[in-house]
This record gives sequence, C-alpha cells and structure tokens, in this order.
Amino acid sequence: MRSLRRPSGKTSVSSSRPNRLLAVRLSSLGDLVHTIPVVPALRSAFPDAQLDWLVDWRWSPLMKLVRGIDKVITLRPSVFGYLQCMREVRRARYSCAIDFQGIYRSAVLAWISGAERRMGRDRNSARERGAAKFYTDRVAPVGQHVAEMSMSLALRAGARRPAEMQFPIDVPAQEIRQLREKLRGQGAESYIVVSPGGGWKSKCWPAERFGALCAEIWQRHGVRSVINLAPGEAQLGEAVVAHSLPAKPIVFCPALPELVALLSRALVVVGGDTGPLHLAAALGTRVVALFGSTNASRNGPLPRGVVIQNSSSLPPNYQRGDYVRGRSYSPEMLSITVDQVLAAVEQELSRTSLAPLRE
Repeated sequence: MRSLRRPSGKTSVSSSRPNRLLAVRLSSLGDLVHTIPVVPALRSAFPDAQLDWLVDWRWSPLMKLVRGIDKVITLRPSVFGYLQCMREVRRARYSCAIDFQGIYRSAVLAWISGAERRMGRDRNSARERGAAKFYTDRVAPVGQHVAEMSMSLALRAGARRPAEMQFPIDVPAQEIRQLREKLRGQGAESYIVVSPGGGWKSKCWPAERFGALCAEIWQRHGVRSVINLAPGEAQLGEAVVAHSLPAKPIVFCPALPELVALLSRALVVVGGDTGPLHLAAALGTRVVALFGSTNASRNGPLPRGVVIQNSSSLPPNYQRGDYVRGRSYSPEMLSITVDQVLAAVEQELSRTSLAPLRE
C-alpha cells in the first residue's frame, strides 16, 4: 500500500497509486489568483509528486506561468473538449484530486479522474451544495479570506501551512520587452493602470470617475494612465478616455501573458474587486482596490493592498446573499469619490520612485 508522504515520512493521503495530485479550479481570474498559494504549500509537502491543474482554457496561460505546476490541463466548452479533458484526467491515474471550486462541473471532473481520494467543500459551504456528493473527503473550510478557505482544503491533503500567502507567478521576459517598447513608443516611461471593467457592473466604478482620476494623475504628476480592458469593453474604454482630458490614456486589451507583464511593471493599479486587480496584487504591484457590494475581508487583494470601502452598518456577507451580480452600479460603489481614490493613489505613488519603466 503506497501513500502520499511528506519528506518527513508522515502520512497524509493514503493511496495505492504513486503521488499524483490534481487541483481543480476552472475559473475565474480573481478566484484562480486567490487559489495559487496552494501550489507552493502542496509542493513544499510533496516535492516529488506530480502536481497538475485543471482549468478553463481561457485562464490556462496564467496557470502555465505558476511555478510548481507540472502540467496544465485545459477544458474547452464543447462536447469534444469535455471528452478530451475527461480522457486525459482519467488516464493520469491521480491518487488525490482537490476541487477548489465546489460546483457540479468541477466536482464531476474530479470524480471522473478516478482518484482514490477526492477532496472538496462540504455541503454547507460548496457553491453548489450537491457537488459535495462527489467527494470522499468533505471539508468545512476555515478562514476569513477565500484564499484561506482554499488553503484549508490543501492542508487536509497534507500541504504545509505557509507563514504567508505566496504567489509564484513568472512574468514572461519576452512580454516585458515587447511591452517596454510599445509603451515607450507612446511616451509612457512610467504609468499607472486603471481597470474599469468587471463581470458584475455592481462591482465597478463609473467610467467618468476613472477618467477624472486619469486627468488628475496626469496634471499633478505627469504620469500616464493605461486603461486595461477585456474583450467587448471598447465602449467602456472610450468613456474613460472621453472624461480624462487633458490626459491621454493608453488603451490596452491585452492577452493574459501581456496583462501579467503590464500589471507587474505598473506603479499602481486601480480597480474594483476584479481579476486584474487581484492579479496585480499577487504580482507585488501596489494596488488601490475599490470595494462596494463585496467584502474586502473575504475577497480583498493579497498579499497586501489599499482598500477603499465606505463604512456601513453591516459588511457585505456572501452567505446572506449580498453578493448580487447586479447590472447597474451599486450605491456602495457610487459612494466612493474621485478625491478618495486620488488620495490613495498619491499615497502609493509617494512610496515609489516614479522611475521610468523598470527593466
């Protein structure tokens, strides 16, 4: 009987198969970023194990930049894509699969892997309660932040508890070189990034306020702004630009590897509770995070960041249903003023050298 073992020989996950671990977190960008710390925690405990990650194809370029992952398995949204993915995970003969997402789709894929141990959230904490029936180990996650909750699943598998959350993301050197040349060609030696978009409009800050912020930063400090957009957000970018005079923000709609390079070299990144903001924080860039209808204690930037969230009688609560995927700006986000954000950005800029684009 073989087992997953730490270097000390202490048994954690029993299995009759070699040490082969599958982590399942399909989406989305911000949630994936907050799950990345489980990789060094698992790798520290099982340095010789095969550690693979199953993810939606849109986010696979990011996971391929994470040190410690041996193989990234992609899921494409088609019948052929699902069949191909299921064959691949089944063929790998994993000893342990950990579902960090807790929905039917991720749980079924962990189950189809055939792993002897399948770990995930218990019925009371899974996003889709029925997903728990596909696990052999149902874990009640602990911690206040979602990253801590994910870490509790990894700890159940035998991971080493880290002293602090680590985000081992490699920034592609080629992307940095290309970015440097592109921005220098537009006169942006130093820059901040504003990220006005988001999956829920209720988590976004109005475009005209982002434009006003860009204008103030240019007039006060001579620093250009780069507007980060996702596909389909062209009109949003135009609205930011229209309200940014006399500044001339640079509009970017980068692919993921270029986004990693862009965020890693920014002086400051400003955005709501969205993927690019969390990715920037994970890369070690200074961030100003604007929070409204979501709880910064649960979903805030890691390992650190400045959070602006105007006080209310009760903080947003996921279990209570406050995380509404609204199609309009929330009152909480509308309560955040340009002056508030400008003061926070200037405070962060004061801690930088305002040097030209770093090599």
